[in-house]
Amino acid sequence: MRLKQFLRKHKWQIAGLSIGLLAGYLYWYFVGCTSGSCPIQANWHTSTLYGGVLGYLVSDLKKKPQDKKDNNGTI
Repeated sequence: MRLKQFLRKHKWQIAGLSIGLLAGYLYWYFVGCTSGSCPIQANWHTSTLYGGVLGYLVSDLKKKPQDKKDNNGTI
């Protein structure tokens, strides 16, 4: 029950994280750095991690801002 609520509440962040992880791995696989001198592109785990972080951050932008009301109840 609590897991369903958590997944429902954070579905966009989980989707963004998943897509970012996949995109980071695919970027390493197809573009990557063969010389090993590129810190992000040289290893699959760093590229995947950065992709996941960026995917999460982009998906987190979708949140709607809370309406701020003054003391009278108007916006």
